[in-house]
Amino acid sequence: MNQNSKCIPIIYEGEGSLIQPIDLEGFREHNRKKSKALIDKTMSEKEAIDKYLNDGDYIGFELYGTVRCPMTLTREIVRSGKKDFRIVGQGVHELDLLFAADLVREIDFTYIGLEVYGISANMRRSVESGAVTKIVEWSNAALTWRFKAASMGIPFIPTRSMLGTDTIRKSSAKVVECPFTGINVALLPALIVDVAFIHVHRADKHGNCQIDGISGFAFEMARACKTLIISAEEIVDAEEIREHPDRTIIPYYLVDAVVHAPYGSWPGEMSGMYERDEPHYKDFVVKQKTKENMDLYMNEWVYDLPDHTALIEKIGKDRLQELTIKEV
Repeated sequence: MNQNSKCIPIIYEGEGSLIQPIDLEGFREHNRKKSKALIDKTMSEKEAIDKYLNDGDYIGFELYGTVRCPMTLTREIVRSGKKDFRIVGQGVHELDLLFAADLVREIDFTYIGLEVYGISANMRRSVESGAVTKIVEWSNAALTWRFKAASMGIPFIPTRSMLGTDTIRKSSAKVVECPFTGINVALLPALIVDVAFIHVHRADKHGNCQIDGISGFAFEMARACKTLIISAEEIVDAEEIREHPDRTIIPYYLVDAVVHAPYGSWPGEMSGMYERDEPHYKDFVVKQKTKENMDLYMNEWVYDLPDHTALIEKIGKDRLQELTIKEV
């Protein structure tokens, strides 16, 4: 080592553990082998989950509150019987169903709750019972930048996120002194997801995806996962996608499966398409307060419905029409 060089001192380390190991070379090799052919990737939600999801996977959900929540895929995960997942994202309705089904073991998360309706009772029961064995906390920005680091092929990314907060104490970030400026920066470890789930407005059969309105962290997560399962409100011709290439936030070569799921965010909403089903969601909020009532909800709205088509039939065309802003 050059005598004029010096190691960068670690000033502080978060007490959280690194749930997902950083294997950048393995990720690069996986991506090299991934097909870049323009093939038809459309399949049912059951086919996608059966083919690509395994017990114990580190999985991620991309959404913004209840906007673009990949609920079609979430219900199929619950019905699949696969289990013991490590999870990243921000949790509202989708994570509540996974908690209720006792499928979650470890969590890298920013926010878990019912938004204006308070804290998730499903989450509280899972954590207090010991079913969830590990929780590591991050800010929204920190998680997005962890995905960005993975997509760039670098082991960490330096930011000032979480500095001066208790969140960094509960994370697995490390604080160092910047060798250029002398200021403290937080090093956020790259985050590679085994299987990611994203719901979009439209996609073609190859997997080119477009999102209207808020895009959350879809861009970053799509580029930081080994396997990406997309559900889409509409499956459109490739020519329609090519008319507006600047809107294609997720290109086909990142995608492994495309699932057609009109009203796929229900009871959540889709910008410009339909509103959140507030009466249903309020009923859910009441039911999730006790395990007994939550079990009844799960039976009625998940286990007793074989697929997304059956769910749409149960909701009913009249109710969906009331929620619709634009026909899907």
